[in-house]
Parts: sequence; structure tokens; C-alpha cells
Amino acid sequence: MPKEFDIVIHGATGFTGRLVIEYLLTLPASGLRWAMGGRSAEKLAAVRDELGAPANTPLVVTDSADPASLQALMARTRLVLTTVGPYQLYGNELVEACAKSGVDYVDLCGEPAWMRLMIDAHEAQAKASGARIVFSCGFDSIPFDLGVFMLQNEMKARFGGPATRVRGRVRKMKGTFSGGTAASLNATMAAAAKDPVILGLLRNPFSLTPGFEGPRQPSGTKPMVDEALGVWVAPFVMAAINTRNVHRSNFLLGTAYGADFVYDEMLITGVGEKGEAIANAVAADKSMASEDGPKPGEGPSRAEREAGFYDVLFVGHNAAGDSLRVGVKGDRDPGYGSTSKMIAQSAICLLEEAAHTPGGIWTPASAMGAPLMKRLQDHAGLQFAVEASV
Repeated sequence: MPKEFDIVIHGATGFTGRLVIEYLLTLPASGLRWAMGGRSAEKLAAVRDELGAPANTPLVVTDSADPASLQALMARTRLVLTTVGPYQLYGNELVEACAKSGVDYVDLCGEPAWMRLMIDAHEAQAKASGARIVFSCGFDSIPFDLGVFMLQNEMKARFGGPATRVRGRVRKMKGTFSGGTAASLNATMAAAAKDPVILGLLRNPFSLTPGFEGPRQPSGTKPMVDEALGVWVAPFVMAAINTRNVHRSNFLLGTAYGADFVYDEMLITGVGEKGEAIANAVAADKSMASEDGPKPGEGPSRAEREAGFYDVLFVGHNAAGDSLRVGVKGDRDPGYGSTSKMIAQSAICLLEEAAHTPGGIWTPASAMGAPLMKRLQDHAGLQFAVEASV
């Protein structure tokens, strides 16, 4: 029997969930059937009216803590788009329900230890049921996952094989990290302090590739001069999740990047003494873990979101000395404006262009690849471009 909805946005009354709804309302009319989901019908109705959504926009009362509510949700929708984090606190039951019921799932997770626990617990069930579960469909980790995916495809087309060494370098970024990101980091640190298994997963660059261990990877934890670019670079706060997702993509794509693939991410701070000083300041910044940072549900104003942007460079080299540069740019604040567009397009792509992808727990690149890149360029303000050989 056909499902009532294609997509239910779980957490539609939260800050990022509202942005997803706002974005869906700007898209051209199509046959996409979506609904707003949350724990309170009254709050859902208030947000619907506040955002100017049609009065007949479906509202679905869902509560991850209520098994009956989740089962009812599974019966009504093809896919759940969830913005309710930290996922290690609020995502376990929803992932389990989707995996068992064959319902697709996308989220904004930046919690690698929890993701590994979900892979171990539910991937076999997702494969059996046909559920496609795709973590990290926002700034964590789409620009990085797809940037490396594009670079490697271009390297193979031009030089006959992938780059064995890829550097991800954030050239420019204007925006703030979200309260949800900060809460996820703090929840992860608290869990690691109690459980040495979680601590071990956080330290392992191959924590999302069960059964596969590649070569030693750069730590990316200290300021340094990047010899390939001749500039100072500093630790990048999202590297701990992005690098693991990139390695998982390589794993799921049959080591398409090579079994000897080496990858790291850092933030470019400049040249000379000024670049060094900025790099040291970035490395010393602990604001994300501060109690004074943004709280879940908080975020920048519309003007701040629209003034934001990001620009990431990927540089690849192979053993023969061939090299290539790929740039990925986004037109909004990365943690909010761009992320809300990316997860919405990921959900649509998974249902439409990636309908052939079998059940399992995937990354954006391995599940959707080139079709998602096209969607993001056409509809979400991202640009993917080969820049030049170096």
C-alpha cells in the first residue's frame, strides 16, 4: 500500500527544522508529499502559521520516546528527515525503527562514535528491510564528502587512478556553529569520559569502516605549515567527523580511493608570522565546548545566515606526481542556511535519483554521489569545480 507521505520532517518546530520547512516552501510545486513532525500538535500548527505554510500542510505528532508513535510514523512515510540531536540522546529509537521498517532516514549527525554503534546494531537489519540510512547530510559532511568524491573521479578520468593523498583545506568561512553541534560535541565528550570504547572510536580515523584499517593518517591537531600550499594551517573543528565519513565513503565504494588513501582537513590561516599567529589562536579556541556558547534551538538571524558562506579547497596527489585541485563553495551560513538546504535535497535525491541504492547505512557520496552534486548545484547554492592542476 502506498505511503501517505514521501518525507516527514522530524523536529519541525526546532531552529533547524524550521529552516528546512522554510526552504521546502520556496521550491517549485511538485508532487513531493511532505509533512511537519514534532511532539506537540499545537507547536506544529503555530510554526506552520508563522512560516506561512499552507493551512492544509500535514502535521504529524511524533515522539521518539514513544514506540507506538514511531510505529505509526513508519506506516505513514517513505523517509524521515530528522534534525533532532544530539542523536546519541534522541536518535537511537528512530534509527532502529527505520531500519526494521524499511523506511529511509537522513540526519545531520556529527557524532562518529554513535554512528559506529548504529552501524554495528542496525546495518544488517537495514540491508534486509531495504531502509537507506544516511547520516551527516549537512555541513557535516556533504561539502567534504562530495568534494573528495569529485576530486577522485576527476583524478581517475585524467590520470587513470585515484589520488593517494588528498588535503581538504577550508580557505574561507563565515558563519557560526549551531547550538545542536555544540550540544553534540559536549554529549560525545561526556560519553567518552565514561566509556573507553567510545574514546577509542573517537581516536580511530577508521572508526566507521568496520573490518578495514588504512594507513596512518595525519592527526590535524596542531598548527603547521602545509608544505603543499606554502601556508599556515590550523585544526579544523569538523575534521573529526568529516574525515571519518570520507574514509567510510571509500570503504563503501569498494576502496575506490585506494587502500592506501590518506586524507586530512585543516583551516588555512595565511602565510608568515600573521598566518602562524592566527593558526595558534584557532588551535587555542575552546568556545564550542564552552557553556556560554549557543544552545540547541538557538541560531543566527536571517541576515547573518544569508551573509554567511564557505569555500573549501581539495588538493590531490598520486604517486606519479600528478595533482589536481577541486573547490567547493556554499552561499549561506554553513551550519544553518546551507545545511537546511543540503539535508532537504539529500532527502529528495535519496527518494528520486538514488532509488536504486540498496538498504544499508550510507554516506552521502556513496548513496547519492553525482546526482546529489547536481541537485545541490541546481537548487542549494553549492558550487563544485575543478580549479587547476598544481
